[in-house]
Amino acid sequence: MRQRTGAPVVALAGNPNVGKSTVFNALTGSRQHTGNWSGKTVANAYGVMRCGDTGLTLVDLPGTYSLRARSSEERVARDFLASGDADAAILVADATCLERNLILVLQVLEVMPNAVLCLNLMDEARKKRIRINTEALQRELGIPVVPCAARRGRGLPQLTQAVCCVLENDSSGPVAAIRYPDVIENALQRVGGTRGEALATLALHPPGGLTGQQFDDMVTAAAALRAEEIALTCVQVPEAACARDRQLDRILMSRRLGIPLMLLLLALVFYITLFGANVPSEWLGTHLLGLTAPIAAGLSALGLPPFVVSMLVDGVWRVLATVVSVMLPPMAIFFPLFTLLEDAGYLPRVAFQLDHAFQRAHACGKQSLSMCLWKKCMRPQPLDRRGAIAYI
Repeated sequence: MRQRTGAPVVALAGNPNVGKSTVFNALTGSRQHTGNWSGKTVANAYGVMRCGDTGLTLVDLPGTYSLRARSSEERVARDFLASGDADAAILVADATCLERNLILVLQVLEVMPNAVLCLNLMDEARKKRIRINTEALQRELGIPVVPCAARRGRGLPQLTQAVCCVLENDSSGPVAAIRYPDVIENALQRVGGTRGEALATLALHPPGGLTGQQFDDMVTAAAALRAEEIALTCVQVPEAACARDRQLDRILMSRRLGIPLMLLLLALVFYITLFGANVPSEWLGTHLLGLTAPIAAGLSALGLPPFVVSMLVDGVWRVLATVVSVMLPPMAIFFPLFTLLEDAGYLPRVAFQLDHAFQRAHACGKQSLSMCLWKKCMRPQPLDRRGAIAYI
């Protein structure tokens, strides 16, 4: 990448649902679509941000919860960070649940110590009265920490300045290290090299007779413990901060009401989509297909042969009018509703609730969201009063 563009490369990494794409769009002026359902983004997005008069290549990595390479998103993110193509990294974290985000931050620092922590959603943290000591957090992590609210554009100039300073100084000072069990720490010293490279080697050949799963569990547990220690030192969360979310979880995630409520809500969304699209679909079909005769007359007046007129009118215009009439209204209704559920935080709860059932089929609960989209797209939609059916 660096050889191709000649500009310094900055990687943008973070958990899903932390506003990473919003930060990317704000820094680069792009309009990358944001979405958090499974399979939405498993590739890198590229943009250009300015550091004074210098252009930087910003690479938006897929959102991931860790770098243990157990999914396609984790493999893409880890491979890019470990490849050495990036000169620095911007780690986006959610200020409202910093402890969970710190697990990925600590893992990335083992691979890419030249980094800046973007503490996003600070406005939401203030609403919940969550206090974060950014100076203490900066001391604990050993990297610059910049509070931001990307949606409102707050903190982004300071974030850009911090990235520029990191690139200019190429800081190689000590960063926060994860303290692993002795069997792993001793093996890391024997392997040598950077901790990230040594961990990748030990993942292939676990030490001390450990299995691959045992090694992975111990590494993840150590990262979670270190993240908890840092959060206890730097973050003050009032007891009532998550009270509302917990009350909703008791209802939406309960064993008795969770599944029925999910089915009712999805059925309501599909009902509004299917029956709400009938009127605009019929209106569009009537007016668009009503132009068939005038278009045919106009083409005939131009002296075109009848078979050309038939091909353009019946083969092109009628198909285009039919597709627009059938597809546009349901999409204009369904996707905004699905986006509202996503922004309200309900879709992650659905994925979590169905994860156990999907694992029995060797799948993931996040795939339930993709199934909802597929189910909607395969539903027949009435085109007009004559009963024509088209599948979208």
